[in-house]
Amino acid sequence: MKILLAKTAGFCMGVRRAVEMVMDAPQELESPICTYGPLIHNSQVLALLEEKGICVLNEIPSQGTGTVLIRAHGVPPKAKESLKESGFKVVDATCPRVIKVQTIISKHTKKNFASIIVGDKDHPEVIGLLGYAEGKGYVVGSLEELEALPAFENAIIVAQTTQNTRLFGLVKTWVNEKFPHYKIFDTICDSTERRQAEVKRLASSVDAIIVVGGRNSGNTQRLFEIAKQTGKPAYHIESETELEGLDTQSLASARHIGITAGASTPNWIIKRVYRTLEALPYKSGWGWRRTFFNIQRVLLLTNLYVSLGAGCLSYACTKLMGIGQYFPNFIIAILYVQSMHILNHLTGKQADQYNDPDRAFFYNKHKLLLSVLAIMAGGVGLIIAYTIEQIPFVILLAMSILGLSYNLRIVPERFSYFRYRRIRDIPGSKTLLIAMAWGIVTSLFPSLSISEKMNLSIVPVFLWSTGMVFVRTAFFDTLDMQGDRIVGKETIPILLGEKRTMRILKSILAVTFAIILLASAFNIISSLGFALSICPVFLFLVLLIYEKGHLVPGIRLEFLVESLFVLAGSITLLWSALLINL
Repeated sequence: MKILLAKTAGFCMGVRRAVEMVMDAPQELESPICTYGPLIHNSQVLALLEEKGICVLNEIPSQGTGTVLIRAHGVPPKAKESLKESGFKVVDATCPRVIKVQTIISKHTKKNFASIIVGDKDHPEVIGLLGYAEGKGYVVGSLEELEALPAFENAIIVAQTTQNTRLFGLVKTWVNEKFPHYKIFDTICDSTERRQAEVKRLASSVDAIIVVGGRNSGNTQRLFEIAKQTGKPAYHIESETELEGLDTQSLASARHIGITAGASTPNWIIKRVYRTLEALPYKSGWGWRRTFFNIQRVLLLTNLYVSLGAGCLSYACTKLMGIGQYFPNFIIAILYVQSMHILNHLTGKQADQYNDPDRAFFYNKHKLLLSVLAIMAGGVGLIIAYTIEQIPFVILLAMSILGLSYNLRIVPERFSYFRYRRIRDIPGSKTLLIAMAWGIVTSLFPSLSISEKMNLSIVPVFLWSTGMVFVRTAFFDTLDMQGDRIVGKETIPILLGEKRTMRILKSILAVTFAIILLASAFNIISSLGFALSICPVFLFLVLLIYEKGHLVPGIRLEFLVESLFVLAGSITLLWSALLINL
């Protein structure tokens, strides 16, 4: 089965802005915090906000305290005034595209124009827009309703930002023929237009379409209507749990399935749907594909594959520096990464609930066994390091203590002025520390195992190893941005934004490629560097393919990225074998 995910699926700009404003509100705004009406039309997001103590205010009281955020759909201007008069601090999270329509209506209302709004009369956005028309607004949901309106001396035509582009096209044609003096404004959000156009394109290349989003979301309903009109089997679901109620047998046998989602559907829900569909063909029957998929899943959940990758990277670094003894450092790298990654997931289960629910379930179910495995792996790694040299042992011990204390409160509560009480509170610390730890254990340890003095070769090897691990970790952080934001993590992609982060990651890969090539060319490291320059190119291509939409977050993508380090080890093994034969 091939699953195609629409590029436009998920939060639009306005919804993302509103959700981020509310998520950041507890740290920045006066409590208690409420939204005036449901922030967006998505039950999972609203349930999440309720868990965080952010309530929904449906009625405006005579007196109030704290902060009220205006929903993404906007509200009538009188509602804003009433909230302020009641004593609330009002923060406007209205989508900028909706504000643009509000401004158009308000401007023309002052010039005595009638405002005709093409939309759903009960939709919150339309109710808010009518407030700016000051009694001169009219809502039409069809061409027939438009024809039934009286003729106006002056009128403007606008559309609800999530309206069906086909209907608005018919409205424009009719108005140009009947009332050419009316002013028409194309106010359908370009995100909505792209989303609707993409559903039609997607339908031409798939056997079935899954539309993910709230049942009370207008733009999601329109996507579902457009999907059905294409003639392909279409299903509207709110979450992955509803897939069980569908004809999963026919879905599992489909060669191509398309997924799209409404503008208020969070990425973590889309990811869960994708992962569930991805596993459908392998839930029944036998065969090598099912076996391979299950092996991939187990290797990733247990961190065995990423640990093997660390060992392979250590082996490659050892050979790059021309060091003959590699096996002890190979084992230390595997054990250290295995231990730290298990502990990281055990303490980070809250984020995994959104980013990778399968992993969260796995760690909850096998918590004791995994804890014992992490302690044993860490302990054995330290013992092996102690038998090699004192300095590697001390460094590994310090790194292990740092890893164990990552989530612990170091600064007491009484120092309230100190923002960073845990290491994890430092923005971007996770990605940087993981990269540094991998770099030390894979490249520094092999050098220290033969001599306390480091030679020049350690510099390019360390930068190559650390650079690729940094890109790998930051890329995974990019995939998990929404889930990380929910639990309060300040990862590099959250700080810099997805697009800027991806540009930086590709630049880092270009630098690592140049470093290893030049180091090999100037004989600073072995000629193996020419072959291992493939590794940053491989990861660069994975990032490009992901950006083009040909790779979707799931087990296959995760396994592909983690295979980078196994690739490095395989190239090194092949190079060593050829060198012996020569």
